[in-house]
Amino acid sequence: MKKLIFAINTTLDGVVDHMKIAPPDQETGQYFIRLTRDADTFLYGRKTYQLMVPYWPDRAKNPSDEFARAFDAVDKIIVFSRSLDKAEGEKTRIVRTGLHDEVLKLKQEQGKNIMTGGVTLASQLAALGLIDEYHFAVHPIIAGEGRRLFEGIDLQEKLQLKLLGSKVFRSGVVVLHFVRH
Repeated sequence: MKKLIFAINTTLDGVVDHMKIAPPDQETGQYFIRLTRDADTFLYGRKTYQLMVPYWPDRAKNPSDEFARAFDAVDKIIVFSRSLDKAEGEKTRIVRTGLHDEVLKLKQEQGKNIMTGGVTLASQLAALGLIDEYHFAVHPIIAGEGRRLFEGIDLQEKLQLKLLGSKVFRSGVVVLHFVRH
């Protein structure tokens, strides 16, 4: 059974707006490259999808951009959106309804992990209990404003996580790796 992995960069005050966080240092970048290489499917909402595609596939044309190449090597991208009219490229499929059932079906497929990021879709997936692992790259920054991690999440009960490990990088970034308890 595939695992659904949620990975995101965040500030100390929970801001996940990519414009508020400096580009990743080499260690953080390598961490995300490894996670991406261990996945064959991405799940995105419309906003995150439009941020990632076509940006990363275009960057993959540069052979020295390891993350872009890892991103571009993923087999499929599933976008959960009611408003996105069309998808970029052959790998992308738009799903308009049935988040819970669609994710359960994807998890039953053979292959590598499923990866997700962003705020809205990740909050919905967490509330449905579908995320198996959480990877938070906490940057030593207090942004003060911006979109926050799990903003607007609607939990029926507290989500209990178990810390599997942590890594401290020279830049001060701390990666926390959790699983559902």
